[in-house]
Amino acid sequence: MLKKLLILPPILIGLAVLAYVASGRSGPDRKPPAERSRAVRIITVEAVRLVPRVTGFGSVYPGTVWNATAQVSGEVIHVLPALKKGAILAANTEIVRISPANFALAVRQAEANIRSAEAKLAELKVTETNNADLLKIEKRGLKLRDSELSRKANLLKRGTVARSAYELEQREALAQRKKVQDLENTLRLLPTQRAVQQEQIAVYQTQLESAKLDLARTRIILPFDAKIAAVNVEEKQFVQTGGALVTADSLDTAEVEAQMPIAQFRAMVNASIPGGLSTGFTAQSFSEIVKSYGFTAVVRLRAGNELVEWPARFARISDTVDPKTRTIGAIVAVDGAYALATPGRRPPLTKGMFVEIEIQTRPRDGAIVVPRASLHGDKLYVVNSKNRLEIRPVSVGLLQGDLAVIEKGIDPGTRLVISDLIPAIAGMLLAPQPDAAVLARLKADAAGGTAPR
Repeated sequence: MLKKLLILPPILIGLAVLAYVASGRSGPDRKPPAERSRAVRIITVEAVRLVPRVTGFGSVYPGTVWNATAQVSGEVIHVLPALKKGAILAANTEIVRISPANFALAVRQAEANIRSAEAKLAELKVTETNNADLLKIEKRGLKLRDSELSRKANLLKRGTVARSAYELEQREALAQRKKVQDLENTLRLLPTQRAVQQEQIAVYQTQLESAKLDLARTRIILPFDAKIAAVNVEEKQFVQTGGALVTADSLDTAEVEAQMPIAQFRAMVNASIPGGLSTGFTAQSFSEIVKSYGFTAVVRLRAGNELVEWPARFARISDTVDPKTRTIGAIVAVDGAYALATPGRRPPLTKGMFVEIEIQTRPRDGAIVVPRASLHGDKLYVVNSKNRLEIRPVSVGLLQGDLAVIEKGIDPGTRLVISDLIPAIAGMLLAPQPDAAVLARLKADAAGGTAPR
């Protein structure tokens, strides 16, 4: 028991020392809470040169498609050996020939009919001359008969001639008068007969031209340099009038129709016209806008990492607006679709290629553009003069690729936040860090080019 009590004095001494040491030290210093700033990337908004443009996608089709149909019936006696699907043939190449035998006979028949009618016309001319001469003779005979009739009438009055002789002379005079009348009637009919014969010659001439036309139609000739799309004819085949023989696509021009939202079209036009459009956008009014504001276009083909471009011209817009998607078809044309091809580097613009088209209009100076990703609905995050976040409502115009055109809400010199802020609290302290590369890309994109990334 005594041993147990001996342990208490050391414990009490230790507690006393500990209390002494603790009572001689002061507590830790406390600092007031400090506000932390968020590091954000920013760009300083500038008024830049903007090339308004809109993009869409569509398939290539030839500017001209030629469908060769048989205009005459007959047996096919020749098909060009090179006439195969995909073949490229030169203009004025005879690709198919139909037997011309029947049509050559029709030509000879029409020519013979013309010669016969012309001979008949010449005969009428000779007949007219002969009848005119004969009429002169018969008129002289009639004059003699009339004189003889008068003489016998006087003799009859004197009783020196029989009445029967006088009546016989009357019959002879009437017969002579009838001959004269018949010849005059014949001569009066000759002009009508000549006119009929001339019209018959005109009919035969028409038949000859028709026969020659049919004869020419037996030869099917390419009207332009073309790529063969379909062949539906073989030698020894009998073709009927109207039968499809060959389909060929032109090589000189290719067209692309891309469906584009009307709203984007309107925004693009508004971005290039000071004050914007005064009237609503319609398919009809857009045609006039295209003429007034000089639209240009480019066609792009993306194949893996390669990008091939063709300069194009804005051709026209489709005649209808899709009521479901509210899009309109914009049609661009590429001239020299095959002539611009370079083996190994630039392929020809071939039917069926799925390509992107970009349509540009008049450049606009002094446009305020921002990265599209910096938009938060209709608001932008900006850094004010105290380096604090300000959430500012804006009016957005054209949305173009990775950029957006701001019509109202910010001015040049505004520091725009391009980083994601989560959460974004108005008034929060920021540590802005300018991003020159983003600004350079933005300006290049607005001007229609590309800055290095």
